Amino acid sequence: MTDAHPDGERLQKVLARAGFGSRRLCEELIAEERVTVNGEIAVLGRRVDVEHDHVAVDGAEVGVRPGLVHYLLNKPAGVVTTASDPQGRPTVVQLVPDEPRVFPVGRLDADTEGLLLLTNDGDLAHRLTHPSFGVEKEYLAEVTGEPSRATVRRLREGVELDDGRTAPARASLLAPSLLRITIHEGRNRQVRRMCEAVGHPVVRLVRTRIGPLGDRTLAPGRWRALTTDEVRALERAATPSGPGDTGQ
Repeated sequence: MTDAHPDGERLQKVLARAGFGSRRLCEELIAEERVTVNGEIAVLGRRVDVEHDHVAVDGAEVGVRPGLVHYLLNKPAGVVTTASDPQGRPTVVQLVPDEPRVFPVGRLDADTEGLLLLTNDGDLAHRLTHPSFGVEKEYLAEVTGEPSRATVRRLREGVELDDGRTAPARASLLAPSLLRITIHEGRNRQVRRMCEAVGHPVVRLVRTRIGPLGDRTLAPGRWRALTTDEVRALERAATPSGPGDTGQ
C-alpha cells in the first residue's frame, strides 16, 4: 500500500520530523518492518495522512502531526490544573508558553505539587490518562503520624474506598512520616484517600514521576520541553501492552 494517501507525506519524512533520525535511517526502519500504519506493516514509498493515520514504531504509537509540543511542569501548590478558573486562581497553563495552546494531561489538585505534563498531543494524552494503559505515577506523601509496616502492607495490597478497593500499589516508608506510593489507576484524589483510609491523612503531596519521566532538578513553577527521547519513552510506556491517569 504505497499510495494509501497519494497526497499525503512520505512516511520516512514524517518519521524523520518526529525525531527518529535521518530519512535514510527512517527508510531502514521501514525496510526492517518495524513501522506500522493503522496496524499494517508499512512499505517503502508509503504516504500517510498525519492528521488521521496511526503510525507506530516497534509497536509504540508515535505522534506524527507537525507542531506537537510536550512540556514538563513542576506545579507549585496553589495553582489549579485547568485552563481557566472562575475564582481567579493561577492556572498551570499560565506557567507555560501561550502558543501553541496546550492542555494538562490529567489533574493535580490545587494543594498537590509536582510533575505535570502539558501538551497539544491528544492521542498521547489519552493513552497516558486512560486506566487501561496502566501508566504509573509516583508520589511522595508526607502524612500525619508514623505508618507501621502493616499499614504500608495495606497500601500495597489495596485499600477499600467508597468507590471500591484500589488495585495493588507499590508503597514504601522512606522516613517515619514519609511514604513513596506508586499507583496506576485513574481515581480522583486517590493517594490522599488511600492514606486517609489507613489513618494517616496527607500533609503534603508531591508527584515525582510520570511513567518513565522524572526530573529532580526542575524548580517549582518552572517548565521545560521534553526531549525526543523522553517523548519516545512516554509513547512506549503508553502502549496497550505496556505498564491511566492516577488520582492524587
